[in-house]
Amino acid sequence: MSLLVELVSPERVAYSGEARMVICRTTTGDIAFLPGHVPFIGVLATHPVRVLLEDGELVIAVHQGFVEVSPPDDQGRTRVTILSDVAELADQIDVDRARASKERSEERLRTDPDDPEAISALRRAEVRLSVTDAA
Repeated sequence: MSLLVELVSPERVAYSGEARMVICRTTTGDIAFLPGHVPFIGVLATHPVRVLLEDGELVIAVHQGFVEVSPPDDQGRTRVTILSDVAELADQIDVDRARASKERSEERLRTDPDDPEAISALRRAEVRLSVTDAA
């Protein structure tokens, strides 16, 4: 048994293939999906998604969205579909831009610690940087 994983954003399919496990963060906490997982629908938080492959790991920056797990098909494969506003692989992230965004957000938060736009921008920058560090 295996997982069929598809990670899709409006721009493109970031990943499509088989995996051993998928780990993501929903608004209620972290969850891991293995073959045979029960059907599930969840709202994703801005956080890296880890796709464990047979020969390594793929880490993708995901900026909100949804995750759906379908019951196993007639061949015993469980489908995990992740729909995200933005999904970025490490080699697609501009590290200098992410660092600059992080610095700008931190500066804005020093002035206004409750600025929701700055909080969101900081979180996105941190996720991007953590994905590039994991690569």
